[in-house]
Amino acid sequence: MDKIKNRWFIAASAVGIHISIGAVYAYSVLKKPLLNSVGWEYKETAWAFSIAILFLGLSAAFLGRKIESIGPKKSGMIAAGFYGLGLIIAGLAIQLQSLYLFYVGYGVISGIGLGVGYLAPVSTLMKWFPDKRGLATGLAIMGFGFGALLASSIIQFLIDAVGISSTFYILGVAYFTVIMSSAQYLATPPNGWAPAGFEKNTESKKIKTDLEELTTKEAFSTARFYYLWLMLFLNVTCGIAVISIASPLSQEIAGLTPVAAAAMVGTMGLFNGLGRIGWASFSDWIGRPMTYTAFFVIQIVAFFLLPQTTNSIVFQALVFIIISCYGGGFSTVAAYIGDIFGTKNLSGIYGNILTAWAAAGLVGPQLADYVKSTTGSYAQTLYIFAGLFVVALVLSIVIQFNIKAIISRKETYSVELS
Repeated sequence: MDKIKNRWFIAASAVGIHISIGAVYAYSVLKKPLLNSVGWEYKETAWAFSIAILFLGLSAAFLGRKIESIGPKKSGMIAAGFYGLGLIIAGLAIQLQSLYLFYVGYGVISGIGLGVGYLAPVSTLMKWFPDKRGLATGLAIMGFGFGALLASSIIQFLIDAVGISSTFYILGVAYFTVIMSSAQYLATPPNGWAPAGFEKNTESKKIKTDLEELTTKEAFSTARFYYLWLMLFLNVTCGIAVISIASPLSQEIAGLTPVAAAAMVGTMGLFNGLGRIGWASFSDWIGRPMTYTAFFVIQIVAFFLLPQTTNSIVFQALVFIIISCYGGGFSTVAAYIGDIFGTKNLSGIYGNILTAWAAAGLVGPQLADYVKSTTGSYAQTLYIFAGLFVVALVLSIVIQFNIKAIISRKETYSVELS
């Protein structure tokens, strides 16, 4: 690389990709138009979203090492192709009134684009921002949270103007263009590169941040990999369940009107995005292990109070806090992985961790609906989630002991060598 690229432009390119693929969280806007235009029921179209999230996690896991080897630019271009093509096929499926083709296009093909597009920029930013890992990954993943906020009104406008199938064609071409253009600037830093002012403190910072430099296979054999996987799984399971039932939940417990509940759901997208950048930046200050512990303590209290809260303002405040922790869990986990496994093989390790998201995307909404159908109320679901966060809190403490034990062992080994 003859000229060192601007790392903030790299971050901007990452945000461009994540805003594009983050439109998947605006899927609820499509449900009613799909029912009206082709007669597909909500329970049928819900599977397309679940399949997309499933293939996001699977593609990240199986292609993580490949993404690391071919580089972020080519990976971004692959993401553009899969995501754009998947949306175009979804539009064709609507015209042909083929639900299964819609599953293939929106779920499988665009889901692969989601996984590759989600992973490649984050892995790259970790290498460009060794001094601000939380902030950098938070910026990119914030884009994913805000993607739905930006896309929902655009999608609604397009549906009203040109119809739902043409909307998918337009979105496919538009997102392909944005992701492809953003990918052109992505690159890994040259060997030995470090940001200005970082060199003199490199050694001390490495001790604090990079516990060990492990391969994907080595990371997979450690206990802390599974602790982190379970922590992300529990955080996402409970958070995505709240997202899936937010409107009826708020009407049942706090008495919100359908219009007020819809406004709350829209505001949740804002807190999802703000939580991603806010918590990730905060983690640079207090450390990733303590940040995750804070997530779980806060959500134990919030989920316990939620079913007892009939005041609409307090109820919404608790929901927004939960959603900020949900978003923060995504942005902070990337830096957490870099801290304890190193960044050399981050794409492969991160991809394996993201299977927790795929699993949670299936478990969370299904669990909430099952408890609702069994008990007739969402309140019991919230108490169950509070209990799950107690388990997550214990895991967040156990992993800290695991990390301290490794640091102690390394220090002892250094003393013996000297």
